[in-house]
This record gives sequence, C-alpha cells and structure tokens, in this order.
Amino acid sequence: MPLPTLSLSLQFGELTDAAPHRAALPRHKVARWIRHALDADAEITVRIVDAEEGQSLNRDYRQKDYATNVLTFDYATEPVVMADLVLCAPVVAREAAELGKPLAEHYAHLLVHGTLHAQGWDHETSETDAEEMEARETTVLAGLGLPNPYA
Repeated sequence: MPLPTLSLSLQFGELTDAAPHRAALPRHKVARWIRHALDADAEITVRIVDAEEGQSLNRDYRQKDYATNVLTFDYATEPVVMADLVLCAPVVAREAAELGKPLAEHYAHLLVHGTLHAQGWDHETSETDAEEMEARETTVLAGLGLPNPYA
C-alpha cells in the first residue's frame, strides 16, 4: 500500500545555533518520518523555534508557561490531515543529549508523535490511550529503522 501524500512546509524560526537542527532535519527525511505516521493525505507545516517562541505558544495555547518539545495544532483530520507541528530546538537538543540519542533520531520520534496527535491520537486522556499511542509510535519508528524511544 502506498504511503499517503504530504504537502510539507518546513520552517526555521530565529535560532541562535540553527546549523545542527538544519543538519538533523533534511526535508526528505522530515517528509519520510511524517508520511510513515500518516493514515491519510496531509498538509503539514513543521516549524522549528527557539525557546522564547516555544514558551509563548505553549503559554498562549495550552496555558503552560514553559517551552515544550513539540506542539501540535490540528485543524482537520478528514478528508486531509491539516496541522502545524512546532518543535522547540533547544528543548529537543537538551532532551536528545540527556537521552544519549542522536538529534535527528529524537526529532524523528517527536515528528511521529506530533503527527499522531494531528490525527486524533492522545496520550493524556487515559493510560490505555497512552499505551496505544506509544505502541503506534514504536511501530512507526521500527518501520523507519529507528529504535523504540520508550525502551
């Protein structure tokens, strides 16, 4: 079965040190990671931001006053998935270092995670939902040749 089609916009905000993030996020890999997590055709914007923008968005839209790793703004799931995925570069870099993972691998996981959120998956509604979402993430990442991020 062919993968869903994806219209992708990849944007980088004002980052102090953008080079490692740009290197970890070549457009073809970002598209591949997202397409493997999709169940339908999609139009997705991925924006890589600094801590200030990440915190502002998290505060304004989730009432949580800190920068988080990934925010998903989902607008439609049918007939085409439409969403914005916002990833906070300094948070992603810090987490990757703490986990001892390559930066690109952590970005892949978070992009899969955000893409699942854009399709209605939610790990905050119940323990069962969290387990199902983690299992789906693990399956998608394994299909991409990436390790289980929860192991």
